[in-house]
Amino acid sequence: MERVTVAGVWWSSMHSSAAAIDDALLDRTRRAAVDRLLALRTPAGHWVGRLSSSALSTATAINALRLVDASAHATRLGRGAHWLVAAQLSDGSWGDTVASRGNLSTTLLCWAALAALVDEPARAGGEVGIPGAAAAVARAAAWIGSRAGGLDARSIARALAGIYGRDRTFSVPILTHAVLAGRFGDPRRPAAWREVPQLPFELASLPQSWFRLVDMQVVSYALPALIAIGQVRHALGPRGGIGRPLRDATGGLTLRTLAAIQPANGGYLEATPLTSFVTMSLAGMGLTGHEVVGRGAAFLVASQREDGSWPIDTNLATWVTTQSVAALAAGGRLAEHLDASGREAIRRWLLDQQWNRVHPYTGAAPGGWAWTDLPGGVPDADDTSGAVFALASLAEADGCAAASDVRRAAAAGIAWLANLANRDGGVPTFCRGWGRLPFDTSCPDITAHAIRGVEAWARLPDAAGVAAAGRRLLPGGRRYLAATQDRDGSWRPLWFGNEHHADQANPTYGTAKVVLATLDPRGAAWLIGCIAPDGGVGGGPGLPATIEETAVTVEALARVAVESPAPALRSRAAAAVAAGVGWLVARTEAGTRFEAAPIGLYFAKLWYDERIYPLAFTVAAVERAAALSRGGRERAE
Repeated sequence: MERVTVAGVWWSSMHSSAAAIDDALLDRTRRAAVDRLLALRTPAGHWVGRLSSSALSTATAINALRLVDASAHATRLGRGAHWLVAAQLSDGSWGDTVASRGNLSTTLLCWAALAALVDEPARAGGEVGIPGAAAAVARAAAWIGSRAGGLDARSIARALAGIYGRDRTFSVPILTHAVLAGRFGDPRRPAAWREVPQLPFELASLPQSWFRLVDMQVVSYALPALIAIGQVRHALGPRGGIGRPLRDATGGLTLRTLAAIQPANGGYLEATPLTSFVTMSLAGMGLTGHEVVGRGAAFLVASQREDGSWPIDTNLATWVTTQSVAALAAGGRLAEHLDASGREAIRRWLLDQQWNRVHPYTGAAPGGWAWTDLPGGVPDADDTSGAVFALASLAEADGCAAASDVRRAAAAGIAWLANLANRDGGVPTFCRGWGRLPFDTSCPDITAHAIRGVEAWARLPDAAGVAAAGRRLLPGGRRYLAATQDRDGSWRPLWFGNEHHADQANPTYGTAKVVLATLDPRGAAWLIGCIAPDGGVGGGPGLPATIEETAVTVEALARVAVESPAPALRSRAAAAVAAGVGWLVARTEAGTRFEAAPIGLYFAKLWYDERIYPLAFTVAAVERAAALSRGGRERAE
């Protein structure tokens, strides 16, 4: 038996189509990672995780609370400002997370929020009570000026248009934030608003079923921002325009819509930026006593962390729970990792999260799951696929037929996914056929995830009928994936990116998810080509490696190494798995250290990291690698 060293880890070449890790080291790493993941469960038995703190969220929350009542929120404003000053990068910019590169959007928001706090006491003849704030504002202004060509409204508007194009989902909120922070003059004067496009909030008075037929100028999830930002621009901006009479007539109706779709805890989508933009807009037009403002401010107050920062969203509890279950099940050992009571606790919790009524925000039909267990969640395809797959994994671990209520829930989820599919066969995130803007179109990673969920139930004994509703999804989904594969064999995902990639895309994540679902040989070959000599994988060939990207690559290729019908590809995939796991063992210090990378995209290129990602992804990778190793030994014997 020939032994080779890969990334400092001993491996044995045991078979032409398989490679196996030194068993003791693999087992130690696997057990340590699994134990760490299990230890992060809540007392109720599921996972909640922790999203990174966000400079963008902190800046928008500061501006919103300042406009609602600066005196009442003075302590919170000060704590948030202190955090922003400390988080500023040495060049004067801010990134979305403390590990992110600086970017124009976040830097504009932070500059405006801090500058407003610096200006207010200065105008009153007082002292600035935030050490370093004035200097931070000056450094940020220099950085923005060098990239936008100036600090005037026109220069900044042009720079944002260069980033977002015709999608106004985030460019108009940034400009509105800057105007309300006084960066372009007195926000009560129309001249300050000239570079802020008027969003057609009057369209929100139409029935939801009509939204796909009109140009909303924002993506589906941004309806609250469309209403609130459109209203403040209408109230304070330049007068005139042919649409003004209609906007005057629909102002009250759309405000009532805004209140009706606001969750009980005040947080639209559980998102600090979206809730902040709504709250600051209504407060900026003098509606500080409005119920939407009151609930929005209460959400922001409750969401601030002890260090003064805000996260991009409250939590991804449903998502990280389903990802954790899938990871623990990846090697066929879910029953070993979770006893019957643990599995039942997760199953009951997941069933409780399914939406069983029409969602008031998006109009989504019953049957889907959101990313969180909190009121602001909205049913979406990726989380529904994750829940369907997790329920199938739990049923398989039980070794018996799933209970009738579980089968009904899974069947409803699969039907929900099938009904969401677009004409192109792909699956979008929230709404079928809403529009052509990013985050509303079909995407490969979500389509592949839906296929995995349907097929997981089709494989279970006595449960094939559950997947019946999804049968029409499978051929269309496969056609869509074939049509969207890049020439080099890769796919680009929607909800994950990489700051080092030229297009901020993450073809590694997208391709890994499609290959995991389909065993596509060209995609697998592309993934193999991404692996660096040391075994690490980044967001694409030659990019810096992360735990998350290496792990999803290893997981996908480990399945290829076992199940591909092509012997040569199986052998290449097994060797790639050996290299990747060697890198993971070294980087995680044998499953004991996990550094999260900002590869998550939260709408409109807003970066985040989540502490569960590197851990759960690694568990999935080493579980599949261990299964590959066991299979290699069995064939060798």
